Amino acid sequence: MEMEYVALVTLLLLLQYFVFTLLVGAARAKSGIQAPAVTGDEGFERAYRVQMNTLEQLVLTLPALWLSGIYFSPHVAAVLGLAFFLGRVLYRAGYVSDPAKRGPGFGIGFIATLGLVLTAAWGVISAL
Repeated sequence: MEMEYVALVTLLLLLQYFVFTLLVGAARAKSGIQAPAVTGDEGFERAYRVQMNTLEQLVLTLPALWLSGIYFSPHVAAVLGLAFFLGRVLYRAGYVSDPAKRGPGFGIGFIATLGLVLTAAWGVISAL
């Protein structure tokens, strides 16, 4: 029953990425940049980079979230997953307003992902 928390956080992260994708589409429409171009308007480029940077992070975060939940603690994994989510919210807000302000959100997400990787590794190694 406890892995449902990990599943819920996973759905939240997927929804967040979906929203980021929609925001890129809106920024593309507003800027008039036609696909497949990804440059030419700073507002669009920022929204696009947030989406792509989030995708890059999810490749590491999602498997670590599940491994941590299975082998370490579903509650710890879910809390770290929520921290990653909040970090991404702050990251997007900072990046869209001024890319130099993306650091705090990135840091929170990075620490959360590191925690997930380390707890997953601890749990898997302990299970061996």
